[in-house]
Amino acid sequence: MKNNSIKKVLALLIALVCYPSCTDDFVERDPVYSIDSENYFNSEDDYYNALIATYDLLQSTYVNVMLGEIASDNTLCGGESATDVIGFQQIDDMIHTSVNSNLRDIWNWMFAGVNRANYLLEFQNKIDFEGKEIILAEAKFLRAYYNFELVKWFGGIPLKVDQRFNLGDETTIPRSSVSEVYALIELDLQYAIANLSYTAPQTGRVTKGAAEALLGKAYLYQDKFAEAATVLDNLIINGPYNLVSDYDTIFENAGENGIESVFEVQYTDVEGAGFGCLQCSEGNVAVGFNGIRNYNGPMFDSGFSFNVPTQEVVDEFEDGDLRKDVAILDINNWAADTGATFGTGFEHTGYYNRKYIARQGDLNTGDQNLTNPNNYRAIRYADVLLMAAEAFNRGGIDDAKAQLYLNRVRNRAFGNTDNEVSALGATLTEAIYHERRVELVGEGHRFFDLVRTDRGSEIDGFSSNKNELFPIPIEEIQFSNGNWNQNPGY
Repeated sequence: MKNNSIKKVLALLIALVCYPSCTDDFVERDPVYSIDSENYFNSEDDYYNALIATYDLLQSTYVNVMLGEIASDNTLCGGESATDVIGFQQIDDMIHTSVNSNLRDIWNWMFAGVNRANYLLEFQNKIDFEGKEIILAEAKFLRAYYNFELVKWFGGIPLKVDQRFNLGDETTIPRSSVSEVYALIELDLQYAIANLSYTAPQTGRVTKGAAEALLGKAYLYQDKFAEAATVLDNLIINGPYNLVSDYDTIFENAGENGIESVFEVQYTDVEGAGFGCLQCSEGNVAVGFNGIRNYNGPMFDSGFSFNVPTQEVVDEFEDGDLRKDVAILDINNWAADTGATFGTGFEHTGYYNRKYIARQGDLNTGDQNLTNPNNYRAIRYADVLLMAAEAFNRGGIDDAKAQLYLNRVRNRAFGNTDNEVSALGATLTEAIYHERRVELVGEGHRFFDLVRTDRGSEIDGFSSNKNELFPIPIEEIQFSNGNWNQNPGY
């Protein structure tokens, strides 16, 4: 819903996405829209189609991922010039305000996802059919996912449970506290865990493992270390996941939805987007934004040179770490080795986010810059291991187990056991922080990792007691008629 405030979003009927047939990929379908929203939900197919519509907003989270890096010390904004996507540039420099179209997009699109989930759940008791609890569990996971994005970006948000937001709610429903938002997230995920299995009914749909991982993450963001350790440890012990042996395979098409994938946002190369409606894309828009400017050569396609890694994050990799050349493309070395040519954009560092740039041959149709089929690996098993390690260590629960889970990730990274960490206490904490940075670079987690562990000052321009959160879009504050206060410092 491009450039709509929540007030406008609330005034619109949910677009129910209806599909004539099932395929292996949960999102590869062409939509047909129904506007008779009050008389819907008369069959199992109606609930299923509403669920698909709720999944659809996941594809717009490409901007959350990009800005989770750009806002951090991992990357610079880049692009063509200092005014190319000015909202990105402002966030990179920590000079953003409540007038920022890209932050408004995150607010609008995540609330659209919440509202779609609420629409389905509002009518959850209208009819019964076998397997309905699975659809409801997935809807609750998705509501938790969207609310988690909102609370980590904006703090406390207005909540409405199992009911759609209505026009006028913005003036009567207050912003809930952060703890209240997390309480709903926890309840939704606990329901999902109780009603889902580790095997998805279709590729790309939510599993019990995804719900456990997100619940563990939500606990970790609240410093509920004992709870996080319990749920993540259970997932590690009882879940079907493992590290793939070759880190390089994770981010290629053939590595999608593999044994290391706990939850992925599914993308396709189906046409349907333009710069006037990027959230309409069925593809991963971030891939084009991250791409090599004016590139001509083997393996990769060109793009817009945003989100360029800094020398600092490149230097964070230790000698012998096999992940470095998978995560970071050194374009100068690549050009010297292959004869490729490229252009330089704003803030050119010589590096690109190799995990999420377009590969030649990715597409059967579409535009590599707008409809790339590269899935976003939203929760990987390596992330689960590192979150568990952090919970066991920072909670003072079991440093030996923290070392075990940390070293599983490191042993894969170096291809041997010669680089295992034996530190304890605060030194082990720092080792876990380091490992999260190099393992997950380019995947959108860094800014929030810094903020939740009180290390925001490592970001240039970061102001404590302000930049931990982003501002509520100015339109929302105005439409609320004083019902919502702006975040501190904005």
